[in-house]
Amino acid sequence: MLVLNEQTLENFRRRLVEDECAAATVVKYMTAARRLAAYCGGQVPGKAALVAFKQDLAASGMAPATVNGVLTAVNKLLDMSGYREWRLRLMKVQRRVFMAPEREMTRAEYEKLVHTAKRTGDARLALALQTLGATGARVSELNFITLEAARAGKVEIRSKGKIRMLLLPKKLCKLLISYCRNRGITSGQIFITASGKPLDRSNLWKSMKRLAARAGVLLNKVFPHNLRHLFARTYYSKFRDIVRLADILGHSSVETTRIYTARTPGEQRRQMDQLAFLT
Repeated sequence: MLVLNEQTLENFRRRLVEDECAAATVVKYMTAARRLAAYCGGQVPGKAALVAFKQDLAASGMAPATVNGVLTAVNKLLDMSGYREWRLRLMKVQRRVFMAPEREMTRAEYEKLVHTAKRTGDARLALALQTLGATGARVSELNFITLEAARAGKVEIRSKGKIRMLLLPKKLCKLLISYCRNRGITSGQIFITASGKPLDRSNLWKSMKRLAARAGVLLNKVFPHNLRHLFARTYYSKFRDIVRLADILGHSSVETTRIYTARTPGEQRRQMDQLAFLT
């Protein structure tokens, strides 16, 4: 029997931290573990109880991908607790072949956001959007971009136990250096708050939502990671090199990159229409 008391959960959290899991991953996994503990009353008598938990998640209306996120966390908990034989199979999810148009940020909308940020005097936000858009970097990776990196034209990113080199476009480097000169930044991180702390996902997300309202762009399209998707689609549309794109984005698998290059339903429909099978 697996007992899920506070001590067990705390041990799980410590192991996740020791394994150098990202802070967001630790929070996500702990939320899933507590969900399981609440469901089974703090005790898991056997795999049958875990299967019932999985079925309950599936029947709750939760998206399959979200269910799999919970199950992945539960399997990690089982591995670390010595119950690997109780691991659950993930739900099978067909790979998405196109992006929902109501979620896709277009190049025109991106440019509208940047222009609005400049017009309203938010130079830091405008530059953050351009940096993410021009490099495909993750929000967390903005903290690796320093004045020294801008001068060198490249930045070494250490994330999730991996190290990769990200090249910075020449025009972006000039913008970053000019921004630092205007703000009195002589070294170190570029994207910092007024108090000198690194700009985090929450700061940027809130700023982008306010900007979206001013720019007249749909709120559900405006979130930091969507800029990464926009970069990937734009790069792939121009160069058709998914392997190189995977390297730039820091993906271990090209299959992950394929999600980022998903077309809209309209684009896919136009391609199918061009096949001219109907007369």
